[in-house]
Amino acid sequence: MTGTIVLDPLLPLLAIYVVATMVVSGIALAIWRRLPGWWLRGLAGLALLAALLNPAVQSEEREALSDIVVLVVDQSASQRLSDRPAQTQTAIANVRAEVARLDNTELRVVTVGDGEGDGGTLLMTGLSEALAEEPQGRIAGTILLTDGRLHDLERTPALPAPLHALLTGQPDDWDRRLVVSNAPAFAILGEPVTLTLRIEDQGAAPAGVPTVPLTISIDGAEPLPFDVPVGQDIELPVDLPHGGMNVLQFATPAVDGELTARNNAAVVQINGVRDRLRVLLVSGEPHAGERTWRNLLKADAAVDLVHFTILRPPEKQDGVPVDELSLIAFPTRELFMEKIEDFDLIIFDRYRRRGILPSLYLENIANYVRNGGAVLVSSGPEYGGAESIYRSPLESVLPGAPTARVFEEGYVPQVSDLGERHPVTEGLEAMSPAPAEGEGPGWGRWFRLVDTTVADGAEVLMTGLDDRPLLTLNRVGEGRVALIASDQSWLWDRGYEGGGPQAELLRRLAHWMMKEPELEEEALWVEPTGQTMRIIRRTLEETTPDVTVTGPDGTETVLTLDEVSPGRFETLWDAPDVGLYRLTDGTLDSVIALGPAAPKEFEQTIATGDLLNPVIDRTRGGMTNIADGAIDLRSVREGRPAAGRGWMGITPRGAYRTAAISVRPVLPAWTFLLIAALLTVAAWLREGRGSRR
Repeated sequence: MTGTIVLDPLLPLLAIYVVATMVVSGIALAIWRRLPGWWLRGLAGLALLAALLNPAVQSEEREALSDIVVLVVDQSASQRLSDRPAQTQTAIANVRAEVARLDNTELRVVTVGDGEGDGGTLLMTGLSEALAEEPQGRIAGTILLTDGRLHDLERTPALPAPLHALLTGQPDDWDRRLVVSNAPAFAILGEPVTLTLRIEDQGAAPAGVPTVPLTISIDGAEPLPFDVPVGQDIELPVDLPHGGMNVLQFATPAVDGELTARNNAAVVQINGVRDRLRVLLVSGEPHAGERTWRNLLKADAAVDLVHFTILRPPEKQDGVPVDELSLIAFPTRELFMEKIEDFDLIIFDRYRRRGILPSLYLENIANYVRNGGAVLVSSGPEYGGAESIYRSPLESVLPGAPTARVFEEGYVPQVSDLGERHPVTEGLEAMSPAPAEGEGPGWGRWFRLVDTTVADGAEVLMTGLDDRPLLTLNRVGEGRVALIASDQSWLWDRGYEGGGPQAELLRRLAHWMMKEPELEEEALWVEPTGQTMRIIRRTLEETTPDVTVTGPDGTETVLTLDEVSPGRFETLWDAPDVGLYRLTDGTLDSVIALGPAAPKEFEQTIATGDLLNPVIDRTRGGMTNIADGAIDLRSVREGRPAAGRGWMGITPRGAYRTAAISVRPVLPAWTFLLIAALLTVAAWLREGRGSRR
């Protein structure tokens, strides 16, 4: 119960000010005239003013409220290392017991997990949210139960009471981690890119370890072992093996005693791009489609084109002097013997043997294919004749043998059953105007087809007249070859009868011959969205085996893929954690990194109070290692040191809730008027006696 004096004036304040002025003036006049009862008149005036102000006593009935101690428990991934979970439970029990021992004190326990994605430990965010839910006038203290590794220190809230920290971890904790820096997202094929690696030991690491093993693996292949020094930056030049995404994994083996092996590996994903696509186009004779080939290749700024055209065959005798046929001699030997390996793709467009390219050059081209090169043949009637390029050393690598028959009638190119599953021709039909029902693709017709027989192992992706091979692919040694059994693809480019997807077909064909990963017939890859994987398996087979996914912790999950289109099988799977995942179906392997291989929680794992010390010092709080034993919780006055050896302090806030309020006048108004009248009479009597004397 408490009481205070409150005023409830009977008149407006302005009127009371006027009355007060009159009272003061009357007292001053009495003093000036030296009236003996001036002080009685002053008391009468004050009684009159008191009556007008109507003073009252306001009483409150208060209910004391308990003080609140907020305990924020860090349950992030780094807090699950070693014996930290047991330490955490012990510390929670200790704090609960100490708070229960204090009078009129409650405990609020708040847990903070890993931040969304790879946000790390958002400890101060959790503390801010906890304080926002409690009355600030009741917060007597806050305690953080953590390893000190937080990632949102800048979000520290205003603290109304001392802040303390209980640190997990042991004095002899140590950890080894692998760091990869200076890793670009893109790199040009054929040009080395330099990565910077560093293996460092943290905490109470063993001394006298100059080098440690390091393995490097690309796209899940067999790792290559190395020995590298500890605590030094290592410059590592890397040549990407192929275009598209290259996944490089670096790992050092776990050692007994270190806190975790999650940061012993690092994954770098670099997209390999070609600087320029070097193409050699050999045209056997001028024809309507030659300009189409040239325009198509020259339109791409990423293509370096060398065009070798035979304008005047040797058998043509028109009397023109040889030295007037060309400004310079064409460097055939340099192109086909010395620098042939510099080209990514060689295209023969209606080429026939006329003695211009000797058999030795053609044999060199065949070897170029076996060693990893690519040759595309766009054939016309000459492919079925005696001068066919097939009747040369190239016969051993070409995917189709001519039968000497050439058909000169219209037909609509069709995608074969195999072609519907092959990435070169998959979905081409959808890129054309909608066809009439039952009439096949809505493409324009071609009017020539060279009849061929398919070589062993070759694949027919498109057919022409009477289902005869039109587009045939094959792999020879390390290289790839393709045969288009017609020279009229240019009709699609000209838009004849609606045209067709010539540019897209040739683009895919060129990329398949360049061994781009997205055009491989047999492929297994992942398209991640956050922590959701879209696992994709492309195959020419009718079925595909299950895929086994191995997580960062070694857990294996077997997934079944469903066919979503011919040759394409998919499934969606939500990964439980970020990190490196390995996928295999027994034939193909793939790796994918969701977030970093070592999340932010495992970049620094040694418990420390360095980050929290400045914040704790501002509130005069303290920090204690749980390994040092239980703590004692005490009450201290606000502004005094709130921590010492083995104890932590809270500041009682004395908060209360008002249950009831009562107001009663000090005296009735008529009582003040009566007092004023009596004092006035007394003053008059005193002044009367004084005048008689």
